[in-house]
Amino acid sequence: MLDYTNKTAESVWTRCLQFIKDNIDEQAFKTWFEPIVAIELTTENALYIQVPSKFFYEWLEEHYVKILKSALIKELGHNARLLYKIRMENTQGNKQPFTEQLPSSQREPVKTQELDVPIQTKNPEIKNPFVIPGIRNVKIESQLNSNYSFDNFLEGESNRLGRSAGMAVANKPGGTAFNPLMIYGGVGLGKTHLAHAIGVEIKDKHPDKTVLYISAEVFTQQYVDSVRKQTRNDFIYFYQLIDILIVDDIQFLSGKSGTQDVFFHIFNYLHQNGKQVILTSDKAPVDMQDIEQRLLSRFKWGLSAEIQHPDFETRVNILKNILYRDGVEMPQEVIEYVAKSIKSNIRELEGAIISLIAQSSFNKREITLELAKSVVDKFVKNVKREISIDYIQKVVSDYFKLDLDTLRSKSRKRNIVQARQLAMFFAKKYTKASLANIGSQIGDRDHATVLHACKTVDNLLETDKQFKAFFEDINNKLSI
Repeated sequence: MLDYTNKTAESVWTRCLQFIKDNIDEQAFKTWFEPIVAIELTTENALYIQVPSKFFYEWLEEHYVKILKSALIKELGHNARLLYKIRMENTQGNKQPFTEQLPSSQREPVKTQELDVPIQTKNPEIKNPFVIPGIRNVKIESQLNSNYSFDNFLEGESNRLGRSAGMAVANKPGGTAFNPLMIYGGVGLGKTHLAHAIGVEIKDKHPDKTVLYISAEVFTQQYVDSVRKQTRNDFIYFYQLIDILIVDDIQFLSGKSGTQDVFFHIFNYLHQNGKQVILTSDKAPVDMQDIEQRLLSRFKWGLSAEIQHPDFETRVNILKNILYRDGVEMPQEVIEYVAKSIKSNIRELEGAIISLIAQSSFNKREITLELAKSVVDKFVKNVKREISIDYIQKVVSDYFKLDLDTLRSKSRKRNIVQARQLAMFFAKKYTKASLANIGSQIGDRDHATVLHACKTVDNLLETDKQFKAFFEDINNKLSI
């Protein structure tokens, strides 16, 4: 039987830490082991340690279970057990998110995953990343723009699914099958407007709910700051308080493994506790690159609703809504002309009508069809031309002196394959089309083929000077 005469929880844990410190890097040790406090060593050969959060506990289990096992066996023998006490942080109301019993694990005989009576912290201060440092304030502002509402988000065939799902979520946040709700589509089609509208509607119908809108870029910067300032746990605690989390442009997390990891755990916590997550992206989950598979699988749990380019009828209604908002009258034929001329996105549509109103006002000219043609013609020339997949294929096939059927064929000849891969690469670079759409238009390929083509082009640009010359010539033609 183990002799406990000179052993205490603190002494055992101190020796464990010495062993662990010798086997991992310094920063990891400071982040994941220095905050741990030894609580109790029982006569049953069990060591209780206190960790700051459930997230902290899950991270240890996922990444450091082997070294914990080795350290504890070294000190207490093979029948040792490691148990966790998770410190509770007070949250709004009576919510106590860390009081549930953690499931027992049979994977490692050295430990069991269980939770005793949680230790309440006295007068906890939640650090709000949206508040100026030094100012104590735990109130969470929604960061929503009240000008973006359902009232001025016009419904059409292009956005009906997203709008309907958004209304359902607003009525019952966290209580529908649309969790998460992913809204995706090209630039300027109204994704951000719809995301704000859902949040604004929830605030109106459920004033007790904590709603937060944030761009993925700001979220990433906050996370980086929290790591630099060693306030990572505070960052996580803050986001666990949110009832409805709205993250705009989630594709910005691409390639950022640390931010993806922390978002994964925040997402899991919110979802498991019935909180609502709303995401926007410029592409469907299946087309996202450099996003961890476990995170992409979460994005697919709920509903992915695409917002497409608005049809003519919707564009007319959008223009009429803008004119009504600004108190301006305009002939129907002018409205229809602008709607037919500007098809790419809503921002450009609004920009064109504002330019027309400005020309009429400054030059004291009546708004006529002739004035509209003049203004729209200049406006379209000043807006970056949207290149089509068909145009890209024509430029590439002309450059390599191939016909379009050959470019799209199943041929495996090296020159034809490289031409096809370049066409796919430039289609991804210059269009808003999904990988699946690009593949279907260039030889009826799938999205995986397009993704492989893009990676191949990137590799050849670094290793093949002749190929790089081809690439630059075609790129110059497309950039004109």
